[in-house]
Amino acid sequence: LVLAFGVAACLLGMLTVLGINGWVKGSVSDAILSEENAAALQDVDCIIVLGCQVRDDGTPSHMLEDRLRRSVSLYQKGAAPKLLMSGDHGRQGYDEVDTMKRYAVDAGIDSADVFMDHAGFSTYETMYRAKEIFCAKKVLIVPQEYPLYRSVYIARQLGLDAYGVACDYRTYYGQTARDLREILARVKDFGMAIAKPEPTYLGETIPISGDGALTHDENSDFG
Repeated sequence: LVLAFGVAACLLGMLTVLGINGWVKGSVSDAILSEENAAALQDVDCIIVLGCQVRDDGTPSHMLEDRLRRSVSLYQKGAAPKLLMSGDHGRQGYDEVDTMKRYAVDAGIDSADVFMDHAGFSTYETMYRAKEIFCAKKVLIVPQEYPLYRSVYIARQLGLDAYGVACDYRTYYGQTARDLREILARVKDFGMAIAKPEPTYLGETIPISGDGALTHDENSDFG
């Protein structure tokens, strides 16, 4: 009886996980757009670029480089007037957002149009802060495909009019493991989107309609 109960509990847990995973993906599938369709949207406040690994020499990893490449292309096609680079800058010596902004500025984008969210420690926190700190209402989100559904789902649950564009320009090492972890991440953030806890940091508002220079810090290459 105990064994049967344990098996039933495991099956129920698996079905719950798979059900939530399917719900998160299916509920936002119509908001995952091609670059061309995304560029045709109207009144988008900004393109949110999700941070990820920066190498020790300060250059973006392949995954981050592809996110930046897509975001720059969308900006150049008129998809949105601003870029919001959101990533981890929570410790000295590691700065995702400065690297991200440098890439955009080197690509010819006006520094004033590139905002940095230094406290984008998770996808949930990025979306929460995009709305509450940067006062965004309608956004395009750019990561690879695997976290894209979750990103758009969180953003919409927090009240943003959100759409997503994938940037899988290449095959990434270890992708199978990421895909498996993403299933659990969708379940976790499904719960976060219900509970809506505050992020690690909030602070004063910095409207995305203004000047990106307001997001520079004392250690920034741009400050």
